[in-house]
Order: sequence, then structure tokens, then C-alpha cells
Amino acid sequence: MQQSTDKPAGPAFLTGSVMRHVLVMTSTGAVGLVSIFLAELIDVLFLSMLGDIEIVAAVGYSGPIVFLTVAAAIGLSIATVSLVAPAVGARDMARARRISGSVHLLAFVTAAVLSLALLPFLPGLLGLIGAKGRTAELALSYLYIVVPSLPPLASAMVSSAVLRSVGDAQRAMHVTLGAAVVTVILDPILIFGFDMGLQGAAIATVIARIVIMGIALHSVWRVHDLIEMPSLAGLRQDWRPVLAIALPAIATNTATPIANAIVTAAFAPFGDSAVAGWAVIGRVQPVAFGFVFAMSGSVGPIIGQNLGARNYARMREAFTASLKVVALYTLGAWLVLALLSGVLASLFKLTGDGAMLLWLYCLWLAPVFGFQGALFVCNAVFNTLRRPQVATAINWSRAILGTLPFTWIGGALIGVPGVLIGQLLGGVVFGLGAIWLCYRMLDDVAGDVRPMARDGGLVREWLGTPY
Repeated sequence: MQQSTDKPAGPAFLTGSVMRHVLVMTSTGAVGLVSIFLAELIDVLFLSMLGDIEIVAAVGYSGPIVFLTVAAAIGLSIATVSLVAPAVGARDMARARRISGSVHLLAFVTAAVLSLALLPFLPGLLGLIGAKGRTAELALSYLYIVVPSLPPLASAMVSSAVLRSVGDAQRAMHVTLGAAVVTVILDPILIFGFDMGLQGAAIATVIARIVIMGIALHSVWRVHDLIEMPSLAGLRQDWRPVLAIALPAIATNTATPIANAIVTAAFAPFGDSAVAGWAVIGRVQPVAFGFVFAMSGSVGPIIGQNLGARNYARMREAFTASLKVVALYTLGAWLVLALLSGVLASLFKLTGDGAMLLWLYCLWLAPVFGFQGALFVCNAVFNTLRRPQVATAINWSRAILGTLPFTWIGGALIGVPGVLIGQLLGGVVFGLGAIWLCYRMLDDVAGDVRPMARDGGLVREWLGTPY
């Protein structure tokens, strides 16, 4: 099959302004991500219009579990970028196509097995994070619909990772943008038109995931010719390096829903109002900081291509540029949130502890998220440099040591606001530590690729052999 001539596949990040590459990749990625996050925020907005605080709280309880399932898809998409982008940088398109096909198949099968295996444990997981009574029943009805739709989402995320690996940020954006458009259209129809409430929002999510799988596969297959049907020999060759990156990456991303579950459980004793406020913050934050969330998907392909081409100075430059962007954007987003704090509380009909939490976050605590954004960028660097176990260790340490004691102590000392303050401040130390470690690793790679392998790396020889 011939590639489309309007967007040729090949290394796009080996020349030109690194800052421009970071901004273009991040801005297009942010449009797609923010559209999804905005759709989720609108989900909560529509559901809050039903005037039932237990429904909004149910969304808060189901959030960590939904993210737990998505963590597997994220891990496989990270492995895709880490393996496909260097192959593209080395101009080995045959290997890029083979790896793409293998990861697509592994992603779909893994997601199907995981989602089915998780279904019997959903009631216990909801109870573990504090959901009770009707709120737990609502959350369970939502999860029973959404969780089985993980396979098409995983496939779409892997396809989007392939598109980012080759530098086609625009089509990668279309994948996520398509999900948001479908969700926003279907939500009011199903929630209000068919009077399906929370179940209507869940069905809209499932349909959106199926639609974006089709959009994503078309772009990878028909436009770029960057996927081939995996053979048994190809799977044998690829599954070890894929899982060597994907499994630690899945573990890394699992840390986030675990941390969110810890925070949700810390809010649960304070009632549904506090959990509802946390649910709204959990939707407002990614919309406000969507540009920062997109950084992890932007810097990986840039560093990966330059790793394959052995342009070590540009790798370090890309990391520094990404941190600058995170810092500047965080300040701007904080200003907007501070101005909108009162409007948001009124819009989502929050009262009591829920309104207080949203006000506290928007007016005072939002800039602390910049350290979490820096950790996102560092995760991308660790994974691209074949050190996903480092990202796993840091993120789990942040999820447990940086969350559990901080939220418990904060809640015990000053109540509801202490939980939120502890959750955010706990990540500052880990963000700073990750930045320091990233610079050290980039310098090590530039000076001598082999010391990293001697130090427990996953690959004996970083360059000159297939990953």
C-alpha cells in the first residue's frame, strides 16, 4: 500500500526548532486531550442538572476505577511511542510497521482480558474506596457499561501513539477530538432525551470509544501505511520488548488511580458533598491543565526520534523546553481558575464542603499541579530512554508516600481542606526529584550509552540493534 503524499511518514523532529516541535506537538495534543476532558466535565455538568448529589458522587467513586482500566491502554501506547519513534528516527519503516501491528493486537487482546476479569471485583473495589448505599449502586451501574468498552479505546490509543511517533500531531488530535464530539452530542440525547441519566452518559462513552477506534485505525493504516497484520514470527520478536516497556508503564499509570482512590477514600467519611466536590475538581483540573497533560505524549516522540538518530543534545534541549512550557502554562491556568472559582461552584450546583473545596483549589492550590506536570514529562523521558522501571518507582512512591500520609494527616488536622492540600503538596518533592534524575540520565546517555545498561537497563546495547 502506498502512503498518502500529503503527510509522508518519516523522522520529523531531527531538525528545526526544538521548542517549536514541543509547542506544535503539545498544542495539537492538548486540543484533543482537552476536548476529551471537557466532554467528561460536561458529563458531570449534565448529570449535576439532574439535581441529585448522589449521582455526581457516584461519578467521583467510579473515576479511579475507570482510570485503572485505562492505565493498561496508556502503558501499551507508551511502549508504542518508545519503540516506533526510534525506528522512525533510524528510518527503519519496516520495523515500525511490524511493531505497530504487534502492539495493536496485544493491546486489544490485553484490554479484553483485563476488562472481563475486572467485572466481578467492581462491587468490592467501590466498597474499598468508601462508596455505600445508592451511591455505590449508581457507580456500579455506570462501571458495568463502561469497563467492557476498554478494547476499542486501547486500540485507538495505540493508533494515536503511532501517529505521534511519526510526527502527525494533527491526525492524532482528530482521534481524541472525535471522542469528545461524539460524547457531547450523545450525552444530552441519552441523559435527558431518553431519560437514561447516569447510564446514558456511560452508553455515550462506549459509542465514542468505538467511533475513535475507526478514525484512528484509518489514519494509521490507510494514510501512513504504518501497520501490518502481525505474523507469529513478528509477535515472537516484538512481544518481549513491548512488554518490557508496557508492563512497567502500566504499573506507572496505575499509580495515579490508586492515588485518586486513596484521596477519594479520605474524602468519603466527610460525606457525598465532599466527594462530589472532589469529582468536579477531578474534571476541572485536566481541562484547565490539558496542555500540561499533553506534554507526556509530546516530548516522547521528539526524544525518541533523536535517540534513534543519536542527537543527544537535542534530547536534553527538548526536555528543558518542555519544563519551561509547563511552568509558564501553569501560571496562566492558575489565573483563569482563580477568576472562575465562584462561577464554577455555582455552575455545578456545589454547596457546603464541595463548594469550599473547589474554591480552595482554584484560588490557592492550582499552581502546585505544575510539579505533577513536570513528573508527566519525566515519565515520558524515562520510558523513551528504556528505563520505565524508574518511572514506576517514582510514581508509586508519589502515589503512596506522597499521598497516603499527607491526606490522612491533613484530614485529621484541618478536616476536608486538609485532604486536598495534602494530596497536592505530597507531589512536590517527587516532581523535583524526577527532574534532577532526568537530567542525570540524559547526560549519561550523551556521554556513554553503556553505563545505563550496566546500571540495570533493559537493553544491553541502546543503539545499533533493534529495540
